[in-house]
Amino acid sequence: MSAGQEQYTIGVDYGTLSGRAVVVRVSDGAELGSAVHAYEHAVVDDTLPGTGEALPPEWALQVPEDYRQVLRIAVPAAISAASIDPAQVIGIATDFTACTMVPTLEDGTPLCELPELAGRPHAFVKLWKHHAAQPHADRINQLAAERREDWLPRYGGLISSEWEFAKGLQLFEEDREVYDRMRHWVEAADWIVWQLCGSYVRNACSAGYKGILQDGAYPSTDFLEALAPGFGGFVADKLEHPIGELGAIAGRLTAEAAAWTGLPEGIAVAVGNVDAHVTAPAAQAVDPGQMVAIMGTSTCHVMSADVLREVPGMCGVVDGGIIAGRWGYEAGQSGVGDIFGWFVDNAVPASYAESAAAAGESVHEHLTRLASQQAIGEHGLVALDWHSGNRSVLVDHELSGLVVGLTLATRPEDVYRALLEATAFGTRVIVETFRDSGVPVEEFVVAGGLQKNALLMQIYSDVTRLPLSIIDSDQGPALGSAIHAAVAAGAYPDVPTAAKAMGKVRKAVYVPDETRAQAYDRLFVEYRDLHDHFGRGVTAMRRLKAIRREAVAGKENDR
Repeated sequence: MSAGQEQYTIGVDYGTLSGRAVVVRVSDGAELGSAVHAYEHAVVDDTLPGTGEALPPEWALQVPEDYRQVLRIAVPAAISAASIDPAQVIGIATDFTACTMVPTLEDGTPLCELPELAGRPHAFVKLWKHHAAQPHADRINQLAAERREDWLPRYGGLISSEWEFAKGLQLFEEDREVYDRMRHWVEAADWIVWQLCGSYVRNACSAGYKGILQDGAYPSTDFLEALAPGFGGFVADKLEHPIGELGAIAGRLTAEAAAWTGLPEGIAVAVGNVDAHVTAPAAQAVDPGQMVAIMGTSTCHVMSADVLREVPGMCGVVDGGIIAGRWGYEAGQSGVGDIFGWFVDNAVPASYAESAAAAGESVHEHLTRLASQQAIGEHGLVALDWHSGNRSVLVDHELSGLVVGLTLATRPEDVYRALLEATAFGTRVIVETFRDSGVPVEEFVVAGGLQKNALLMQIYSDVTRLPLSIIDSDQGPALGSAIHAAVAAGAYPDVPTAAKAMGKVRKAVYVPDETRAQAYDRLFVEYRDLHDHFGRGVTAMRRLKAIRREAVAGKENDR
């Protein structure tokens, strides 16, 4: 393909706080230009925009107009940065955090954009990290277990408060008027594609992992009616819609979306996808034994396999959930980078910030450098990485963080390293659970911003005893989306073929050291004891969450 015949695709990655657009050359995956647009409203977890109404604990909302702004601002900026002719762009694809849900009218209008519903929290987008539906997830899990629903083992025996049905049940029970006005309960991954091409297509990834679609069927009307009278019509009335295969074309870019983006009207718009799953092809990691961890504010673990197994606490196993023809598995940790960020923002004295500034470092870099000078176990601590609850393998967002071993001699770098290690131990629990269930993990592939922390990466390799490869891209999800756009536009016959040409990875950048691994084995024993004690035994963490909710509610009522 000569330079004059080059073709390009656009990948747009919608994260928790911003959207990133990347221009990618179809022939070799070269990333030629990118741009980021931060959401104006970020995460709405304190007060509702426009009203100032205080939100209850565990709520996390977003504003859909922020997503459109990414198309208007980041896409044209990325094209400008790439210095390409937009006429040579043949397709666009998007990925999204999941499970992020948008309640809409028949035509896709978000309910929060209706003037009469602008002050109703349930009319807004529920972000993936909205955990206020945990009691509803508990009821779904209990009833499904009692009835021996055959879909429950496909999700490790538990479904999450983050997913479509738990959030939908919360909406149904807490604001029936908004629920009744809603025509479609839409994954944001599919809503943004709807905005681009004018067609609503549910993607197979979100539907399978977050929407409990297994073997072509959702949970039955009978089950849903037993769960809550009147909820039996949820699937047929609010959720069910045609499913699109990953890499397929959802439609063509509309004139309106072409005006937003500066792209040619009529180019291919790929079926939506989830940020974690779309990253696997970008890292050339679609073969059995390769676990991909997309590490950012949270971590999502995905892998493909030729076998179907029931893995306790997994987020799901879906036929074609990552690539066609293989079972796609998902697990995850609800808090990783968020935990490190919380600690830096709330628990580090000003003197450390001053020392970091004097050394020309961020506070994260400063703490990492200090922590890297320690011997394993020197801090005398072990932590539980549940500050945002536990996604896998306990699937319980009522759990909370813990640090054991604090003394008057404990320093910030000690706790910081213990938190880094805790997330690695949480990953090891996931890896061992997959192996014990007959799904071997032989390579750990990392994407996401945390791959830049060399200490953290080495800790993960040592703790898991796995070679750790790194995606050779700073924007893996966006690159993965661009790969899917190329397939949707017909440039490649399928996603694996496109991944070989356009994906990028650096193999075995970190390898485990046996001496360090043995030292971590001792700490992991302590972690696992605490994990099982607080996660499976005592209910102290759940009781504390309940006490907090009661106190907050009482304080609000006193105002």
